[in-house]
Amino acid sequence: MMIGKRISGRYKVLEMIGGGGMANVYLAHDMILDRDVAVKMLRLDYVNDDEFIRRFHREAQSATSLAHPNIVNIYDVGEEGDIYYIVMEYVEGDTLKQYIHKHSPLPVETVISIMKQITSAISHAHQNNIIHRDIKPHNILIDKHGNVKVTDFGIAMALSATSITQTNSVLGSVHYLSPEQARGGMANKKSDIYSLGIVMFEMLTGRLPFSGESAISIALKHLQSETPSVRRWNNDIPQSVENIVLKATAKDPFYRYNSMEELEEDLFTALDVERINEPKFYVPVDEEATKAIPVITNDKPIVNFDETIIHKMDKVEKPKEPVATAEDLKKQQKEKKNKKKKGKKIATIIISTFIALIVLMALTVFVLPDFLAPKDIEVPDVAGMEIQEATEKLQSLGFTVGDTISLNSEEVEKGQVIKTSPKAGSARKKGTAVTIYESIGQEKITLDDYVGRQYEDVLNLLDAETFKSITKNEQFDENEPSGTILEQSIEPDEEIIPAETDLVFTISKGAELISIKDMSGYTKKEVNDYVSEVGLAIQFKEEYSDSVEKGLVISQTPEARTNVKKGTEISVVLSKGKEQIQPKEVSKEITIPFEPTEILPSGQPKEQTVRIYIGDFNNSMTEPAETFTISENTKKTITLQIPEGEKGYYRVQRGTEVIIDEEVPYPD
Repeated sequence: MMIGKRISGRYKVLEMIGGGGMANVYLAHDMILDRDVAVKMLRLDYVNDDEFIRRFHREAQSATSLAHPNIVNIYDVGEEGDIYYIVMEYVEGDTLKQYIHKHSPLPVETVISIMKQITSAISHAHQNNIIHRDIKPHNILIDKHGNVKVTDFGIAMALSATSITQTNSVLGSVHYLSPEQARGGMANKKSDIYSLGIVMFEMLTGRLPFSGESAISIALKHLQSETPSVRRWNNDIPQSVENIVLKATAKDPFYRYNSMEELEEDLFTALDVERINEPKFYVPVDEEATKAIPVITNDKPIVNFDETIIHKMDKVEKPKEPVATAEDLKKQQKEKKNKKKKGKKIATIIISTFIALIVLMALTVFVLPDFLAPKDIEVPDVAGMEIQEATEKLQSLGFTVGDTISLNSEEVEKGQVIKTSPKAGSARKKGTAVTIYESIGQEKITLDDYVGRQYEDVLNLLDAETFKSITKNEQFDENEPSGTILEQSIEPDEEIIPAETDLVFTISKGAELISIKDMSGYTKKEVNDYVSEVGLAIQFKEEYSDSVEKGLVISQTPEARTNVKKGTEISVVLSKGKEQIQPKEVSKEITIPFEPTEILPSGQPKEQTVRIYIGDFNNSMTEPAETFTISENTKKTITLQIPEGEKGYYRVQRGTEVIIDEEVPYPD
């Protein structure tokens, strides 16, 4: 099952919409261009036939070169594994076969309109040396607006080596097969003309000209049987219209239209009043050709038209006549002589009159029409003229101007004539209606909405050479990744002429990136100032460091010179300085001796002042840690806070005399 699968990662298969002996057709969605397409996939019967695949590729690729409003566009040709496919324009509507089935027989005017569009398409292909080879109503599409689209150009070439029976099972084309194809010859441009004539027959009558129990029997009828008259089923069909069918389907290609353009010209004048009742088209008969002799049987004897026919009469008794005298005999002879002369005279008059009538009829039939009929006039070349100028030119020569058909043109300026039908240089009667093809300038197109897509993908889809210019402006964007289209200068569905259009895309450069500075050694204030300036967020941490002074940056995350988006949070570690180990407490019990030096009048010794100096984690030896007086020997406990690896000191001074001065080691 192909439904739901993606071909080449691009075409999502939605449903099957058609099929035949050679291929199946699916409705798919182009995921890149966001549009529906038709995908024709070869049946597995052919995937192992290298010659078939080679021809298939060649013909399909050549068909991609065709660009015409009445030809289905081919977008892509490819393969994936055993799947060989063609991606085409999806035409929403019916095949001509379905249209005939619903509306047959079609009105003559409708048939002419459809035929004009088909011939225009096939003519374009022939000008590009591409022969369709498989023209049939199944390969002609009519959209919901009534526009005709021809499809499957050149694909039948891949099957040219197959037999008629195979062709019937694969393409179902034998009903539209030209005599030269039926006898195994190569198809040519006139083969397309024959097949199109059969299609026109079917549109006019609602039936096929030849039928049979097998493909072979139908093919033989194409070779041997003349095309039936369409007027047999509808006598209201003008003779001029039937003549187009008869000439297009002549058995001998020599007697068919010389080109599709010639057939197209005939269509434009087929309903003109002077042509409607024109003589019926007949293929000239070769008088020297061997002719069939009818079979002679006993019940059909040869008749000799020169023998004397004797009528038997019954015998009748006649009355006896009197005997004539000599004078009577003489008189009778004279009367006979006079009668004979009179008879000769009458015969001469009759013969003369008959000859005169024949001459008069010949003059009437052969000479008088040419004498009275208007002379043929050459259609002038008005290509490149303004419409008014071309109209005046044609009218001055005796032509009338019929329809004016508007077409896009890359070469001819708007308002000027592209071509005429009948074409310039062809001879036509005075009063013939000439169709003018007017240029409406280069074809206008509309662009899709490309916002949100990748610029490079869109650039590959657009034919840059057809635009006046395609440029891009880049800007930072916080939300869209780099290369994404943010804006386009041409709005979706706005009609433009590419060659006159400057197309500008605004492209995302992605979020603006900031290269982070190396903030090593920055203070906290300096860090805050920097991140505020460039638009970053900050988070601080603190750690001890033996090498970085307290309050300065030790490290940062992300590292210096890393590119980050605006608003990104970075982490900075500040130094708390060296990590301090808690000092150990050491206590010393000392006795301070009292030695009086002076006796007071009361007989008591004078008190002495004692100062204790400590050198440890909390104190220095420059200032006394404790001062007091003693009048006797006094015990004192000294407590020191000694850091790891260091020493403590204490000194006791009594009055001006240092009585104790010791070093205290860090305890083990």
